[in-house]
Amino acid sequence: MIQPQPDVSIVIAAFNAAQTIDRAISSALAQQGVSLEVVVSDDCSTDATLAAVRAIADPRIRVVALPENRGPGAARNAAIDAARGCWIAVLDADDTLLPERLARMIAKAEAANAQIAVDNLTVVTVDGQTKAMFDARHLADNQELTLPTFIQSNRLFHSQHNFGYMKPVFKRQFLSERGLRFSESLRIGEDYILLASALAAGGRCVVDPSVGYCYHITEGSISRELRLDHVEAMIAADADFLRRYRLDAPALSAQSRRRRSLIHGHAFLTMIDCLKRRSYGQALVTALHNPAALRHFRMPVAERIRRLRNFSRQPNGSVMQQP
Repeated sequence: MIQPQPDVSIVIAAFNAAQTIDRAISSALAQQGVSLEVVVSDDCSTDATLAAVRAIADPRIRVVALPENRGPGAARNAAIDAARGCWIAVLDADDTLLPERLARMIAKAEAANAQIAVDNLTVVTVDGQTKAMFDARHLADNQELTLPTFIQSNRLFHSQHNFGYMKPVFKRQFLSERGLRFSESLRIGEDYILLASALAAGGRCVVDPSVGYCYHITEGSISRELRLDHVEAMIAADADFLRRYRLDAPALSAQSRRRRSLIHGHAFLTMIDCLKRRSYGQALVTALHNPAALRHFRMPVAERIRRLRNFSRQPNGSVMQQP
């Protein structure tokens, strides 16, 4: 018997997420006002993640088990390829959704004939405290997210309102028709590139200022500091993005500012690395070639360390700074 198409497919890429996957899936299954399926893509976990998912007795759960670890982009793509819903919603394996989130976002997108919707998030700290990530009034003033605004918000070490944190809901047909998927070569930045590509491909994105996505900060979730190879990969991905899409003047201007922020960030990290190795001459040469990068040293030491460490949290990988 052919099952009816669900309104939304909630895709979860999971790698060694046994401690949080049940919480994430439970919040997905608790969505109100929509028919749904949950597609969990296990990225060859070495813990009990896969067993934990299969132990949940709910016919709305579908499992994709990758035979080898391929990274968050590939794991998400495998789930999207298996999805049947009209809409695609990405949920990280250590985060949760509020019950009314998807019904509200889908209704807003469909009313505006939009292919993408984003909303506000709440940050949940280790001790359970919560705080909205964005000022709802600021989001209300930006009822539609444009490509220039999105690019502008994703400048390294600059953004006050970093929309790279947002978790879009996409019309599945739009993703398929435009050939849009997560980059599988990036371990950091795949979220940013997908949404930027969707906007560049003509997608219209509405903004719901309500909080619907819960971003959990857990012990060990901030596991990596920003490295030179991370920035190099983002610069290369941006160059490929520019080759694939023709941008208008405002988007090109924003992209130019983002590129400068990445170049200056790369120079800053190079200087930090040189100073750690006591290669003071090389640090001076880098500073002379990129004097604008020196302003990052004005950040207090504690703030500098926080920004470097809070750059990424697997599997999410936009240019992010903790609010």
